[in-house]
Amino acid sequence: MTNCEDILNSIRSDPAYEANLDWGKPRSGHPEGSIRKHIEELEDNLERLVPKLSGEETGKLRVLIHTHDTFKPDAKSGVAIADPRSHASLARQFLATYVSDSDLLNMVQLHDEPFAIWKKHRYGGDYTERLGRMLDLIEDWDLYLAFLIVDGCTAGKSTEPLDWFFTEIGDRVESRVDATWIRIAANPEGISES
Repeated sequence: MTNCEDILNSIRSDPAYEANLDWGKPRSGHPEGSIRKHIEELEDNLERLVPKLSGEETGKLRVLIHTHDTFKPDAKSGVAIADPRSHASLARQFLATYVSDSDLLNMVQLHDEPFAIWKKHRYGGDYTERLGRMLDLIEDWDLYLAFLIVDGCTAGKSTEPLDWFFTEIGDRVESRVDATWIRIAANPEGISES
C-alpha cells in the first residue's frame, strides 16, 4: 500500500468525501450527529491507542476512520451490509479507488458485521455462518479489532457488543489486541493500561 498519509490526503480532498461530512443529526448510536463529528470522536479514540500501534497501523486506521461511514447519506436505508447500496458497500467502492488492499477493503465492508452478529446472538438467531464468513475474510486481526474498538467506543454506543465479540472470537483468531484495549479507547481522560 502506498503511503497512508498521501492516501488520506487524497481522500480528504475528494469532492464525494467532502460532500457528506456535514450530513447527520443526533440519533441513536450517534449523538454527535454529523459524520465530521463522528470522525473527530474516532480520531480521539485512536489517539489513546497510538502507543500500542505501529505507524503503518495508525495510518491504515485513519483511512478506515475517514471512509467507513462517509457514504451513509448515499445509502439505501435498511439494506443488508452486503447489499451494494449499503453504506459499507459504498465505502468499500470509494476506498477501492484509492487502495487495492483487499483486507482493508474487507474491513471497511465488514465494520458493522460484529454488531450485526451480536444482535443475532442476542435475539437467539444462528450466526455461525455469518461469523465463519467474516473469520475467513479478515486477515489482519490486529488492525480489524483495533478499528472495531476505535469505532465502538463512542458516547452513543455500549461496549457490550464489543466485549461479547472479543469473548466469542478469543480462541478463533490470533491478535495482540484484546478487550483491555476497549477500556483504553473508551476512557476520554486518556489513562492507559500497560
